[in-house]
Amino acid sequence: MNARKLLFIDRDGTLLVEPPDEQIDRYEKFALVPGVIPALRRCVAAGYELVMVTNQDGLGTASFPQVDFDGPQNLLLGILASQGIGFREVLIDPSFAHEARSTRKPGVGLVRHYLADDGWSRAASAVIGDRQTDVDFAANLGVRGFRLGPEWDWDAIAHALCDAPRIGIVERNTKETRIGARVDLDRVASPQVATGLGFFDHMLEQIGKHGGFALNLTCAGDTHVDEHHIVEDCALTLGEALRRALGDKRGIGRYGAGLEGGDSRAFVMVLPMDETLARAALDLSGRACFAFDGTFPRERVGDLPTELVPHFFRSLCDGLGANLHLAVRGENAHHMVEACFKAVARALRMAMRCEGTELPSTKGVL
Repeated sequence: MNARKLLFIDRDGTLLVEPPDEQIDRYEKFALVPGVIPALRRCVAAGYELVMVTNQDGLGTASFPQVDFDGPQNLLLGILASQGIGFREVLIDPSFAHEARSTRKPGVGLVRHYLADDGWSRAASAVIGDRQTDVDFAANLGVRGFRLGPEWDWDAIAHALCDAPRIGIVERNTKETRIGARVDLDRVASPQVATGLGFFDHMLEQIGKHGGFALNLTCAGDTHVDEHHIVEDCALTLGEALRRALGDKRGIGRYGAGLEGGDSRAFVMVLPMDETLARAALDLSGRACFAFDGTFPRERVGDLPTELVPHFFRSLCDGLGANLHLAVRGENAHHMVEACFKAVARALRMAMRCEGTELPSTKGVL
């Protein structure tokens, strides 16, 4: 496998904040994009080589003299160099869009020498930019593309490139629900959940928060019918996203344990919430099985029927391929439901944690 990794990085809007006139020709227009220096330092430390590839419309003409470009450009390179960030090459296309030159992104004319070079890994390399042309340039180059914007900031890009994150993304569309779920097991972030059911959103947030992973889940469903399809399909989608993020499960703890010492399989996650006590025992075995012990004192909590609580976890197990035993006792239905979600979240946190590189199974597969 080729070890060399290259990052082809745009300039304006990516390294430097792009001004309204889209031309950085004076020092007062100079501003670094937030987070760019620590992110690039991480990438360099992880072994990436950097190549700047930028379109500079009309550079060298009367409308954009070379000397006006050189000052901010040299300042940028000097600041980055002072932080240990250097470029193996800086490639600039000075043409206008209407000229349609092959050297202008998304064309690959400027990087033909890289296309002819088999000494670097396409799979491990990437393009980073702020426009669709950068994404298209990545596709033409045959590497992954990151576009700065609502989904990707520099911190998230560095995380994706340097941490080998366990990410699962699932879209599930039926006649009853349309769901998108994204989990990142190696990043902590505030859960972002919107299903149309307020209390259910609050419970899903508990899974992300106490599970210790980044969770984004949105659902548009048939609330005019009832809550069943939304709860069930969200559970299936979340379970599938977690399963994809876990990959082949090498290095994970596999079992959710609540007590120190001994064989973790002998213990359960015990979680109190006022008068309520919930117990969860989890095995990421690849086999779906669910057992529940508990009776809720009322039929609904907010807009969530309590009969759907065990059904949610059964469906989660189906999507994830997990064996879960869950029990709860108490007097307050709200506390009981919330304790169930928190207990399972904490068990997931333990079971999904990385402990090494071995597969935790004598069968050789999970």
